Amino acid sequence: MARLFGTDGVRGVAGRDLTAELAMDLAVAAAHVLGDAGAFSATGPSRKSRPVAVVGRDPRASGEFLEAAVVAGLAASGVDVLRLGVLPTPAVAHLTAALGADLGVMLSASHNPAPDNGIKFLARGGFKLSDAVEDEIERRLGEEWSFPVGSAVGRVRDAYGEADRYISHVLTTMSTTLDGLDIVVDCAHGAAHMVAPEALVRAGARVEPIGSRPDGLNINAGHGSTHLDKLQQVVVSRGADLGVAYDGDADRCLAVDHTGSIIDGDRIMAVLAAAMHAEGLLAKDTVVATVMSNLGFKLAMREAGITVVETAVGDRYVLERMKGDGYNLGGEQSGHVIMLDHATTGDGLLTSLHLLGVVARTGVPLKELASVMTPLPQILINVKDVDKGKASVPELVAAVQEAEADLGETGRVLIRPSGTEPMIRVMVEAASEEHATQVADRLADVVRKACI
Repeated sequence: MARLFGTDGVRGVAGRDLTAELAMDLAVAAAHVLGDAGAFSATGPSRKSRPVAVVGRDPRASGEFLEAAVVAGLAASGVDVLRLGVLPTPAVAHLTAALGADLGVMLSASHNPAPDNGIKFLARGGFKLSDAVEDEIERRLGEEWSFPVGSAVGRVRDAYGEADRYISHVLTTMSTTLDGLDIVVDCAHGAAHMVAPEALVRAGARVEPIGSRPDGLNINAGHGSTHLDKLQQVVVSRGADLGVAYDGDADRCLAVDHTGSIIDGDRIMAVLAAAMHAEGLLAKDTVVATVMSNLGFKLAMREAGITVVETAVGDRYVLERMKGDGYNLGGEQSGHVIMLDHATTGDGLLTSLHLLGVVARTGVPLKELASVMTPLPQILINVKDVDKGKASVPELVAAVQEAEADLGETGRVLIRPSGTEPMIRVMVEAASEEHATQVADRLADVVRKACI
């Protein structure tokens, strides 16, 4: 059977793939794996205090019934629940640690459309789970449990006011105010619609919020980090200094400069890394990125005296490498940026505050700051309906070697099987778009012929 947990929790169409029954079962299993709920007997707890969970969600309509199911499963297992309401994923992660909770739960499908939803679990300290822990939760689904009764059942209370604790936390990480900056912020009709504008105003910026009126069904619809057209239009028409955009659960951030040009995650990391390096704040003078980061990013970091360490695609792998080797900045081209000195996960609001802080502190426009990196043309071809298990057949390996020799040091090739579909991704970077396209097309043809 396919693994229930994906790259970022359990996701699917709410009510069909992700049902209330599954949500409750997952909560019960997670309570026992993460919250030590098994320490409770039918007559009362066998440890000094009940485990505690915090639960947050984005504004999707389905989040209402899924939240009820998760809370019921946790409380029925003897876990006290603090219901945080609508908050970004990084806020739930921070509050898991700040409130001393045994586990955290976030209900969101990130940048996906409104019919989708997802469940992410966080361990003590607010960190994402390892594959092994997720597998243990999945293995224990449907297990026969001895549920507590009477005074041993979990209690549930609302803790909506804890949003201010998160806002205060991200503001304390700032070394400068944003006084004088005029910005547009696109909240994707998502989880950041209240906390992001408030935090940015409290930091001193003049703020024009868009995508900030969620109705449960419009999350990510035409707004947010995957739909930047509206942000570009408003920034230019307003004459703003720049704009920032989050996704549905606000764990990622992209930006737009005053001319409307997009500043992706690679360029945001380049600006932050260069600034931290100059101030002596970049741990081991190293930044962690995935294999999908643009070669231009790596070349720019090398020129700045900064080492780039690569991981597999996925912010969880970036985080694992950062924690393991003592690095404090990493992220992805998609805008997941992890600042480990201040957060346990990608945090769109935190990222935007520090990016804006560099602009405010230096007085240099974002367009000029981002020019520290020149992205190389990147062509991505998704070759569908092929055997992704054949991504390393001799014919394809030989073709890749030939392409790499052709590109030399000014380009690169990445062949990557999809994790969820019968598809192989062909990515080529080169000094010119024409050259990258020619090489990518050749390799895609080899994939179609050799990987059937």
